[in-house]
Order: sequence, then structure tokens, then C-alpha cells
Amino acid sequence: MRLFFLSVTLLLSLLSITGCEKKSSLKAHEVHFDRDMCARCAMVVSDRKNTVQVINPSNGKYYPFDDIGCMVLWFHDEQIPWKDKAVIWVTDAKTGKWINARTAYYDTENITPMAYGFSAHASKNAIAKDQEIIDFNEVLRRVKKIGR
Repeated sequence: MRLFFLSVTLLLSLLSITGCEKKSSLKAHEVHFDRDMCARCAMVVSDRKNTVQVINPSNGKYYPFDDIGCMVLWFHDEQIPWKDKAVIWVTDAKTGKWINARTAYYDTENITPMAYGFSAHASKNAIAKDQEIIDFNEVLRRVKKIGR
């Protein structure tokens, strides 16, 4: 009987330990504006309308960026092996809300922290009629061409 209670206690302890294990989140993390630093250029992240964050899907670690250009070059310079699986959030230029960077629409003539000029929008309708609209893959291509 004593062995039974000891086994049950051990099993419950084991279950409570594994049950408390923190799950890695792929949701947008809270960025501490004016305190967090860009993972590439180390500039303080302060522009609430052009912030980007990358989340490693295997461990939930996130990396903030002050400009989408820094994110693109960080992937390239650091040769991040999980870049195609990365969860990438960007702030909507109008609302400041987090949106999926891969499905966002971008306009090209903006003042951004590192002067790449690309701002994200959740909808094409949010971009002025006379502005060029490009997708995420085109942003990647143009940033690599610009370099820096």
C-alpha cells in the first residue's frame, strides 16, 4: 500500500512538472519600445509603425528589428538556417498592430528608421492610389539589392 501511494505521488509530481513547462509562443511578443535593440544594427527600436519581429518556431525566441531592411540583411548575413520557417510579424503602418509580414502589402516611399522605405499594410486599400504596391518577396529582393 505504501508503495502504491509513493508511485501515485511520484506520477502526480511528474505530471505537474511537465504540465508547467512553458510552451513557446508564435504570437507577436511584446516589444519594449525605446528599450529593445534591433538584432542587426543595435539601434533602439522606437518606430511603432515600422517594427519587425522574427520568432524562431523551434524555441519561440524572438528577435526585434527597427526596420524590415535590417531583418532581411540579418537573415542573409547570419545565414539563419530556419529563415523559411520563421514567423515574421511587422507592424501595420497605419494602425501599429502586428500583422503577418509574409502576407502584408508594402508601399515603397516611406521614411523608415534605416531608410529602406518599405512600410507594411494589412490591406491594399490602406495604400494610397498613386503608390507602388509590392509583396514580401519583392521587399526581400529589393533590400538585398540596396544592401548596407
